[in-house]
Amino acid sequence: MEIWINPACSKCRSAVSVLDAEGAEYTVRRYLEDVPSEDEIREVLERLGLEPWDITRTQEAAAKELGLKEWARDDSSRKRWIAALAAHPKLIQRPIITADDGSAVVGRTEDAVRDALSRK
Repeated sequence: MEIWINPACSKCRSAVSVLDAEGAEYTVRRYLEDVPSEDEIREVLERLGLEPWDITRTQEAAAKELGLKEWARDDSSRKRWIAALAAHPKLIQRPIITADDGSAVVGRTEDAVRDALSRK
């Protein structure tokens, strides 16, 4: 199990606290420092069952500078979105937990984190 976090994020700290309280074995990835590649983002999206725009923080300054709210949200635009997430990792919703069963969840709530823990 791996969790992508920004240590400054309260939702990330909360998710880590739940994992620790449950005695979970996991690896922390500070994704702003250890930036995921486009391939890694594609893999996580597949595991999440989501599209890149579903995990994009559109209120971030970089999103506004790029004009992301105006970008098309379709298959032909998918590569552009993934490239933007790789170039601007702060745009990636957090925390993302990759579960042991090959799936992943965006762990913004305690229930979502517990859901990731239950996937064996």
